[in-house]
Amino acid sequence: MSSVAAMVFRGARSLLAPASRATSSLVSTGSTKKTAAKTKAKAKAKPKPKAKSESPAKKTPRSTGLFKVTPVSPVLAQFLGTGETTRTDAIKGIWTYIKSHDLQNPADKREIFCDETLKLIFEGKDKVGFLEISKLLSPHFVKTA
Repeated sequence: MSSVAAMVFRGARSLLAPASRATSSLVSTGSTKKTAAKTKAKAKAKPKPKAKSESPAKKTPRSTGLFKVTPVSPVLAQFLGTGETTRTDAIKGIWTYIKSHDLQNPADKREIFCDETLKLIFEGKDKVGFLEISKLLSPHFVKTA
């Protein structure tokens, strides 16, 4: 085997070795200091910059879209116990009620059985899919200009 082939195969062996062994084998095989320095530099983890979530703009609650507090229908207000709420809080309240009264179909968790309380909210339906909940809640939110 020629000396060029020996250098190539030794280099390939060091590339296939685990990271801790690759660095030491590069140095021990007599490769240049530049290659060893590059390998060591790549192995060091760069510290990640801090997330921008600590900025004061993120601490204030959003008040648009799904997070906008709006008045609700009397039926939903009686169910939730408040006359105004956000859409997300209304869905959370309904899911809390569903989970606490064990109203999910055990065979298909996406299906919810409606008791008398939920029938008032969900247009008298016996069963509701979980994707229908937000659609059926839309009429309960009063439009404000």
